[in-house]
Amino acid sequence: MPEHAPTHAIVLAAGEGSRMRSERPKPLHRLCGRPMLMYVLDALAGCGLDVATIVVGHKADWVTKKVGEEDVGFALEFVEQRVRRGTGDATLIGLVGLPDDEEDSDVVVVPGDTPLLRSETLARLVQRHRDSDAAATVLSMRVSGDSAYGRVVRGKEGRVVRIVEQQDAGEEELAIDEVNTSVYCFRRSVLAPALRRIGPDNAQGEYYLTDVIEVLSGAGYAVESVLVDDPIETAGVNDRLQLAVAEAELRRRTNERLLRSGVTMLDPTNTFVDTTVRVGQDVTLFPGTLLQGDTTIGDGTEIGPNTRLDDCRVGSACVVENSTGRRATIGDSAHVGPYAVLAPGADIPANHRTGPFYNSTATG
Repeated sequence: MPEHAPTHAIVLAAGEGSRMRSERPKPLHRLCGRPMLMYVLDALAGCGLDVATIVVGHKADWVTKKVGEEDVGFALEFVEQRVRRGTGDATLIGLVGLPDDEEDSDVVVVPGDTPLLRSETLARLVQRHRDSDAAATVLSMRVSGDSAYGRVVRGKEGRVVRIVEQQDAGEEELAIDEVNTSVYCFRRSVLAPALRRIGPDNAQGEYYLTDVIEVLSGAGYAVESVLVDDPIETAGVNDRLQLAVAEAELRRRTNERLLRSGVTMLDPTNTFVDTTVRVGQDVTLFPGTLLQGDTTIGDGTEIGPNTRLDDCRVGSACVVENSTGRRATIGDSAHVGPYAVLAPGADIPANHRTGPFYNSTATG
């Protein structure tokens, strides 16, 4: 990215996520071994951020503690939205966490429940925002048929003039096929004044961040848009079904990356590798393999079929078949299984072979 004003971010993660039917805060539901919110922060890292504010709400202490333990590559601030009054209110609260002396910065606003966003997409949004010198740039997408997304309404010369939420849209607006993804880039100097001008005059009685677009365009500011290449990137996660869809897509991306890096998978659709796992070259993963947590696999090793390893260290040139292990270490050229069970702390020496139900922590 060329040198420009600082780039900050506001992540809206205050929702309770009641449709998850869970005590766990929605941002902390796990996908491929990591909290959902961490994937959003990964995507933001590609924008060259200086600082991001995370707006928390439901079980704020839990979210703050868990996310604060992670190293995301930029500074994190946490602010709490005690009463949920909409995305506009949450964004105004989020501005409090950004540096006071950088009014010339750009601010990326993203929902905390969009774990499939790619860093390349956010970087393209920021670049378009800078190149066009817009006050706001909206990440939009095309849809066919009925949609619950807000419609992007354009005026003269194709300029974005407002966004109308689906429940507030008329028949003509509902026919628009360009919709809002709830991802934006704003010029900070105009964002706060615009937020103070919006009201809760809508079907939900909330302060919509989308209303800022009409405020800015009505004041004569340029509002731009960027179409997302793959609509699945902006899919939100609000229930367990959508969580499963996101999990499947992240696993597909993970397997594709591993295949391109020199890993063989006999059946990628039946091979499950967390994004936290490190796999060497010339590794073969047989069907039914499940690798989780802080697991590492050395070069030339064969895993599976029907093998689950969690937080394990596996050396090079090993064979681990039809077995399970948790927090175990396997030395180079060892052969584990079939039907071995490695208990926590098990340490299999190099060149050693184990049979079923190996539970000792001793070597040899």
